[in-house]
Amino acid sequence: MPTTLRTRVPAAFLAALLALTGCADRSGGTVPTDQNPTAATPGPDAGDTPGAGPGGQPPAGRTPLSPTDPPLIGRPTAPPSQPTELRRANVLAGRLSHGGSGPCYTLVTDDGREYALHGVDMGTFATGTWVRVTTGPATTGVDCGPGIRASILTISAVD
Repeated sequence: MPTTLRTRVPAAFLAALLALTGCADRSGGTVPTDQNPTAATPGPDAGDTPGAGPGGQPPAGRTPLSPTDPPLIGRPTAPPSQPTELRRANVLAGRLSHGGSGPCYTLVTDDGREYALHGVDMGTFATGTWVRVTTGPATTGVDCGPGIRASILTISAVD
């Protein structure tokens, strides 16, 4: 693809602008000429830390280096014996196979378990809605159909 003057001029301007901004001080001030980051030998007042200022202190505005090495993390020797992410047993997530305005709902979780949930004034949820439910003990004397019986403490749609 041939280049024209129309593409060369903006490209040259952009290259010059990038070169100039690379030399600018981030705080908006001027960069002193004695701070040369590519200096081959440190001055007589430099400390033991590379790039340190007078008296072994880092230049102004810079965080000092840690005096200790970071800990080494080895490879695990075996998988964890306990779950690393604990999940609350009374919190369920899944799709409603029987929705409506309640008080009975049927929830099917990802692992195929079916729950018969009961909750008064919990709202209206369409069949097929993905929900997160915090459950409690089953309400005695209430039958909401097939599945593991539980009462609803909270229910919310998941997007």
